[in-house]
Amino acid sequence: MSGPNKAAVKDYLLALQDHICDVLAEVDGKENFAEDNWVRSEGGGGRSRVIANGAAIEKGGVNFSHVTGASMPASATAHRPELAGRSFEAMGVSLVIHPENPYAPTSHANVRFFIAEKDGEAPVWWIGGGYDMTPYYGFDEDCIHWHKVAKDACANFGENAYTKYKHWCDEYFFLKHRGEPRGIGGLFFDDLNEPGFDECFAFMKSVGDTYTDAYAPILAKRKDTPYGERERDFQLYRRGRYVEFNLVYDRGTLFGLQTGGRTESILMSLPPLVKWDYNWHPEEGSPERELYDKYLTAKDWV
Repeated sequence: MSGPNKAAVKDYLLALQDHICDVLAEVDGKENFAEDNWVRSEGGGGRSRVIANGAAIEKGGVNFSHVTGASMPASATAHRPELAGRSFEAMGVSLVIHPENPYAPTSHANVRFFIAEKDGEAPVWWIGGGYDMTPYYGFDEDCIHWHKVAKDACANFGENAYTKYKHWCDEYFFLKHRGEPRGIGGLFFDDLNEPGFDECFAFMKSVGDTYTDAYAPILAKRKDTPYGERERDFQLYRRGRYVEFNLVYDRGTLFGLQTGGRTESILMSLPPLVKWDYNWHPEEGSPERELYDKYLTAKDWV
């Protein structure tokens, strides 16, 4: 069983950021990602890339970060208390894409690698990540395509891999205070270090590499769909759920803020425009109601 190869992970993540930005910029057709390099005073830094006011993408970010620290933050030790007092190294690519068209879904993806070390003890490492999709108006064919790509990404990693990580995603991206999922799910995994680094790294790459296969065709298909003020208002209202999840529950957001990460890069996941309407409910029989009744429910799409 081979140990973790941090250099190989970093090389892969930088190349993945390049690939995703190239594909999404081509789908947008108007704007490219602007690059911003930053250094963290506590150790490490990152390469942020943001696109705004494009032909298809209203705001999106694809960030690479590689940070180090003398002790694990509370967001990590809360579910792994044995890591308290260890130094850490964390690297990953994280992205969120908010299209302008309400018929095009928001999507999120990330892959990450952690290693925690302490003198005299063996290092503890793991990988995590996944991707999920948040539609505002649902289309069965989009949901099926998204989950088929996710299932194919898991095909070489165990008979039950897709089922396990799909269900984990449904459970993780759930707003408990609202009693509803954030979207239609996808894949989510964390604390993965078995059966060994080589296979875990291969799975990370399979998930990272297939994100654009899952999302780019959907964005390309929906970006020019005609819409009006009603659809735009509903999109902005539903974006509020995205903000609530990221600020209340998201592990990556909490980890970044607790480790003194670059705030602008951490919060690039938030949409540029959002609204909250007090005690609003969609009309029965409306397309907006259909999102709740048909798509914001955990189900097997493939």
